[in-house]
Amino acid sequence: MRSLLIILAAGMAAAPLSAQSVRAGIDAWQKGDAAAAAGIWRPLAEKGDADAAFNLGQAYRLGKGVPLDLAQAQNWLERAARKGHVDAAATLGLLLFQNGNRVSGMRWLKAAAEAGEPRALLMVGTAMYNGDGVPQDSIRAYAYVSRAAAQGLAPAKATLADMDQIMPLEQRQKGLALAKEMAVGKKQPKAAAAKPAPAKPPATKPPVAAKAPAASPPVAQGNWRIQLGAFSQKSSAEGLFGRLSGKLAGRQAYYVPAGKVTRLQVGPFESRSAAAGACARLAPQACFPVEAR
Repeated sequence: MRSLLIILAAGMAAAPLSAQSVRAGIDAWQKGDAAAAAGIWRPLAEKGDADAAFNLGQAYRLGKGVPLDLAQAQNWLERAARKGHVDAAATLGLLLFQNGNRVSGMRWLKAAAEAGEPRALLMVGTAMYNGDGVPQDSIRAYAYVSRAAAQGLAPAKATLADMDQIMPLEQRQKGLALAKEMAVGKKQPKAAAAKPAPAKPPATKPPVAAKAPAASPPVAQGNWRIQLGAFSQKSSAEGLFGRLSGKLAGRQAYYVPAGKVTRLQVGPFESRSAAAGACARLAPQACFPVEAR
């Protein structure tokens, strides 16, 4: 996930007053006044505006305009998600999942995936393929990941390419057929029941995983880093870095204490644009550039 995901309503001139007020917060945020943006969104969120609650949750998650507070981020994201805000459900699911609450995280990710959100489709599809906390279902997994890839999500395209190398053609064809049914809103068949694991699992198909890192490049220099999240436990930050290190071209992790949380930053990068480019390659992982202090 990138810095702030915003829902922009089409035809703002004809939008209701609440939507225009949310837009006023967006304008303030884009001008660099995050505190003003949060101040605009808060009363709207308290009155039940899902877009305002989502944006306020993002501000707390990033620590921009308000103190970094994951509990507050979760609170506002959940308020928005319970009103059917799909991006909020996906972001909340990723936040919970990254902080070790995989059960609740997967529940929200499933809800967002059912609505077609690409990041959620990729996360749930990968979990289904690997049987990681959910019943293993390769065909349904292929359907989910292919739907995410069809929306242009780069990590989903890479994962789908891996699955194409592993899965038999017949299973892939069934997965594509299921994806088409999902896309047109037909009733989705129930996922296959989990199969009991054999005493000695045969080496039939490897799990979908990140590719091995290439040879280490020259040591990077610069005053910029990317921030990948803030965690209540340092071990969660270390776990995320371990999962993403193969995509970070040898950059090192920085575990920065911030009150009761630990921020995971990675770097260095020679410029803000280089850091932003690294974030783009890590999508849908939450990420934004920060200047080292």
